[in-house]
Amino acid sequence: MRIVVQEWERVLVYRDGRFEEVLGAGAHRRTRWRRRRVRVAVRPRMLVVPTQEVLTADGLSVKVSLAVSCRTVDARRWHEAVDDSDGHLYAALQLALREAVAARSLETLLSDRRTVPDEIREAATAAAAAVGIGIETLALRDVMVPAELRRAAAEVVTARAQGQAALERARSEVAAARALANAAKMVAEQPGLLQLRTLQAIEAGGATVVLGGPGLAEVGGPLR
Repeated sequence: MRIVVQEWERVLVYRDGRFEEVLGAGAHRRTRWRRRRVRVAVRPRMLVVPTQEVLTADGLSVKVSLAVSCRTVDARRWHEAVDDSDGHLYAALQLALREAVAARSLETLLSDRRTVPDEIREAATAAAAAVGIGIETLALRDVMVPAELRRAAAEVVTARAQGQAALERARSEVAAARALANAAKMVAEQPGLLQLRTLQAIEAGGATVVLGGPGLAEVGGPLR
């Protein structure tokens, strides 16, 4: 018989129920007598772990989902190792996802989200290899937090921003008070500085200077 194998598949040949060989892409000729063929697709495929509700390390409930791109790297092992190789990998990914989330607090999970896929991949690689599957890419699709937790997080962020603004205002007021105190000290130590500053203001124009002293009436108004 003539067997044509496509680029995206491999053909397993069994004789009397025993494995004989793997046929790669191309045309092959084998006798039909006492032989059976099994076609196995080896092109990449997407495996999705749908939304899972998991408790974080601090006891908060989150919903997470996972998307995995994988492919069959060992056609014989994929066919022979277990009854459902993709289902076996799915269960391993589901367990690894739950363990990774349960080991983190909600804040750590959200801030350190990029490291979670690497941890899941490391945990599931051995299970995948055992059934002839290689994991190519793995990513968290969603991390959904309950509405009440989102509102609480928004309030915390707002409170932090308001506290930071209040701190900056306090710092500005302290700096201004220190500047005034330093200026008063300098004037007390060197009275001539006040006269010098007065002359500078007059020279700049637009200033109002009030002169007072014994026997003098106060005079106000812009100086020309």
